[in-house]
Amino acid sequence: MKSSQKKKNIIIGIEILLGLMHVVGIGRNSNESMFILSASYFSDLALPFGFYFLLMVSEDKVAFLQKWWVKAGIVLLMATLAEMSQYFGLNILGRTFDPIDIIMYAAGVLFASLVDWLFSIVFKFWKTEMKEN
Repeated sequence: MKSSQKKKNIIIGIEILLGLMHVVGIGRNSNESMFILSASYFSDLALPFGFYFLLMVSEDKVAFLQKWWVKAGIVLLMATLAEMSQYFGLNILGRTFDPIDIIMYAAGVLFASLVDWLFSIVFKFWKTEMKEN
């Protein structure tokens, strides 16, 4: 199996796991305060984490996406713009502005960057190389 396909398979696994965590509902069977915390902020962590890895699928074709900070910046910018739109009454990815959401977006992006770095150490095939046309 080609290196890029192995990487894509891991990314698909990450996305499926995140989806299952949303369906099952992290914290659903815990105490009330834990449920409220998970219901309020789990998506704010998980969505930027997932979007970071979705951008990685195009790394071999789009050179500037190979840098972790570019992917992190794109995801954080888009999530923050969506949150700020809620402040101005535009319901994009939610209805209620919460400045803590932006902190959670940043935490999700930083966690994704950390996992990306760890994967580059563990998996020899993780580092992307540009395809020649």
